[in-house]
Amino acid sequence: MAQLLAFCGIDCGACDAFTATQADDDELREQVAREWSKMTGRQLRPDQINCDGCTVSEGRHAPYLHQCPIRNCASEKGVANCAQCAEYACERLKPVFDNAPEARQALDAIREAD
Repeated sequence: MAQLLAFCGIDCGACDAFTATQADDDELREQVAREWSKMTGRQLRPDQINCDGCTVSEGRHAPYLHQCPIRNCASEKGVANCAQCAEYACERLKPVFDNAPEARQALDAIREAD
């Protein structure tokens, strides 16, 4: 299976919410709900932890997805990911790159290949 990247460059296959959804793993959903609740300050339930990837328009999506400024921007611009944006790398990506430097590496590689 080809690697599925989020607009921001995060590898969906490395995301526990995506993994839990694809494997239909309720124990992992519970773990993710606990961790994300602590991280976001929002109370998330395990049944909310379902995601088929943010670049997929149809399907299951994590609760925050529709509020994600990166996803909203990329969708509005019609780009497959942020590497294809004329404004790459904008300030919206800073928090992602700070927490997941591999996301920047993935997007930089795409940008260099284009």
